[in-house]
Amino acid sequence: MLQLRCTTSLRLVQIAALKVMLPCACFSVTLFAAGCSTSRPLVTRAHRPVVTSESIASRKLPATPTLDANQALNDSEFARPQNSSNPDRRIELHSDSILPVGFEEQQALATMSDVPCVETVQAEQLSVATDSVGWSLAQLEATALQQNPAILQASASAQKAVGYRNQVGRKPNPIIGYQGQQLGDAGTDQHVAFVEQDIVMGDKLRKNQSVLIQEIQSQLWEVETQRIRVLTDVRQRFYEALAAQRRKELAIAFETVAAKGVRFAEARMRAKEGTRPEVLQAEIQLKEVQLQRRNADAAFRGAWTQLMAVSGMPDLQPGTLNGQLSVATADRDWEAIQGQILSSSPELQGARARFARARANLDRQQSQAIPNLSLILGAGQDNGTGSSMINTQIGLPVPIHNRNQGNIAAAHAEFCRASQDVRRTENAIQSRLAGARRDFEVSAATVLQYEGEILPRAQETLTLAESAYEAGEFDFLQVLIVRRTYFESNIAYVAAQVDLARASALVDGSVLSGGLESTRDTEFDSGLRDQSLSGQ
Repeated sequence: MLQLRCTTSLRLVQIAALKVMLPCACFSVTLFAAGCSTSRPLVTRAHRPVVTSESIASRKLPATPTLDANQALNDSEFARPQNSSNPDRRIELHSDSILPVGFEEQQALATMSDVPCVETVQAEQLSVATDSVGWSLAQLEATALQQNPAILQASASAQKAVGYRNQVGRKPNPIIGYQGQQLGDAGTDQHVAFVEQDIVMGDKLRKNQSVLIQEIQSQLWEVETQRIRVLTDVRQRFYEALAAQRRKELAIAFETVAAKGVRFAEARMRAKEGTRPEVLQAEIQLKEVQLQRRNADAAFRGAWTQLMAVSGMPDLQPGTLNGQLSVATADRDWEAIQGQILSSSPELQGARARFARARANLDRQQSQAIPNLSLILGAGQDNGTGSSMINTQIGLPVPIHNRNQGNIAAAHAEFCRASQDVRRTENAIQSRLAGARRDFEVSAATVLQYEGEILPRAQETLTLAESAYEAGEFDFLQVLIVRRTYFESNIAYVAAQVDLARASALVDGSVLSGGLESTRDTEFDSGLRDQSLSGQ
């Protein structure tokens, strides 16, 4: 890129200046005054981006924002009408979420919303009050929101975005220096003190902040998305562990029934009313039930570990869960549910925020070709003439070879990509909701069938068969079949209950899951500011 520069050496204190600046047009600016002596270059220009340290008021960034999808849109240049069919909308953030934070305020920001950056509460401390009475779902949800590492990870990414937003809007520092010329020639030496300042044109610094404001919104939606993911996972893992606990209880209860059957078969054989094969069959059934109990115990330990891992307490030893597997089986208004999720899903809101960010970045890159002004003003003494002098220098790069074409093309491609990502997210939500609806309806029908018809009949059949067998009216093989049917019916009922509970939790959680998956980190840093200060 060609750079034009004009320097003048003045002996007059009063000067007249002409400043001209048009978009995408570049001029060399010259200061004119009468009585100029020989012109000398004042100083060699050096491009050095320096970070300022001026104090800017800061606000605390919430780690767990409540971002209402129905709140009013921001009146900024990127605002769009808010409706579920328009992917190009910007969700309003309160000012205390987007104000810049200086370096000295980072300590306060690290405690945002009282969420620790490291695990400060030990699992042993959390379990003291719950060991005797067991863990409830509400307790685990509250603990997970504080202890889950993925939520803390997403909150840290939001902190990063706030820091970058603050940095990219900083103006360049002035340069203050001294220049001496002809110092070896006594009586003709010149001494000049100067101030050099870059002036960023094209409103680049404000547009930098506009891009990062959208990125902050995107990260805050990521925090909220992760919160819902964690809550969904906690609920699903809780119901799975509760079902495993219930299967363990059923196995223990049926083991008692099977052991009683062995004792009764042995008593009949001693009384010469039964046979040895009956005793063996009863013992086989008992061994099978004992195996079921051990398997149920192992399944409960595994489900407990998964539950505590997503709750942020992976080392907590198995205890007791308090809760009910029962979930409402009434059919839902699925069209209304889909509309509600599409209008309020933080996952979709995050995609829309990234689309707004891509649009802001495209606007930012289009202004990069507007050149920055470089101003140098110096004043000093010319001992050769005994006169005071003022030197000035103004320059700007001329965008002939580089007009930021590549970055503009890349920003436009990212804009198109972000637009399609909004559509992809909408389709993914609808697909997951369709799967959750299928699981819910199948499980609800199964639970109703077991509650209304299968389990009552299985219980009645077992009672009648046991009584008939004791009276000698049933053979032993029939009794074994009835017992097995009763036990398997109860196990299948619990499986249907947990499937229903899992599907219900997924629907209530905006079909979001994956509470321990890595969260999306911010894609920006302070590079926009470096680009703003460069004219080449």
